[in-house]
Amino acid sequence: MDVNACRSEVRRKKWELPFLAEARELAALRRIMGLHLRQWGLPHLTDAARICVTEMVSNVIRHVGDMTPTTLAVSMNGTYLRIDVQDPDARALPTLLSAHADDEVGRGMALIDATADRWGVILRADSKVTWCELATGLTAPDGHVGDPGVTRAEALIGLYSSVRHRHRHRHAEPDASRLSVATAQESAIDVITDLLLWLRAHGCDPDEALDRAQLHFEEEAAC
Repeated sequence: MDVNACRSEVRRKKWELPFLAEARELAALRRIMGLHLRQWGLPHLTDAARICVTEMVSNVIRHVGDMTPTTLAVSMNGTYLRIDVQDPDARALPTLLSAHADDEVGRGMALIDATADRWGVILRADSKVTWCELATGLTAPDGHVGDPGVTRAEALIGLYSSVRHRHRHRHAEPDASRLSVATAQESAIDVITDLLLWLRAHGCDPDEALDRAQLHFEEEAAC
């Protein structure tokens, strides 16, 4: 069986959020960014993405004006996470300044420059888009982070699906003599661990999965 053919894909569809740029919106934007990155299986980018969103929106508030109509857009550009912040002022351009750590202003674009892998500004007739991109560590836009446990779980799921398809109507007793009970128990624990890693990498909640699995186990055991 070709294990690679059984790989699942993580759907990362571009999303946009219009809002009015004001300081009290920043916390909500950071929460939304964290939620979407978990759903996309990219929780390791949460801190960096939140810094970039905070600084780009703060730049709009500071240099364009409070309550400016703004749009946050998040998408994949190849294997990079792309964050766009659009505002209606094509004149107030973000500038990279040499700010010191204790400066109260002028640090915004410096933080983005230090955090993101690349950034820039797109000028349009009636607006501008400030963007930045973060390397994800993915090998494909719809892939998942290459954690060894996730890779093993991917192979296990593919193998399980193939065996289930071939033997849907056949039941064979396993040969328990090949493994000691202790060895089999450790293998089972390893499988569960890898499956939980796979769930987390695909934006699912491992604790919820464990609760549901426990419920299913109790139902089966009661039969």
